[in-house]
Amino acid sequence: MKEKGAASKGAGKRIRIQLVRSPIACIPAHRATVRALGLRKMNAIVEHDASPAILGMVKAVGYLLAVEEIG
Repeated sequence: MKEKGAASKGAGKRIRIQLVRSPIACIPAHRATVRALGLRKMNAIVEHDASPAILGMVKAVGYLLAVEEIG
């Protein structure tokens, strides 16, 4: 039987996220999502585990980001 959470989609994978467009003119929820991802300045890069929560956040503000899978 599979466990939920650790064995879910994206387990063990990491993604590199770069902020390539400014969130200034975006709706407040999207600005908050960018901040929650840890992106504070333009061209900042962060790495996160590819969990469903993070992937959902990336999908919501994907038009502001450059995303790359790093293993």
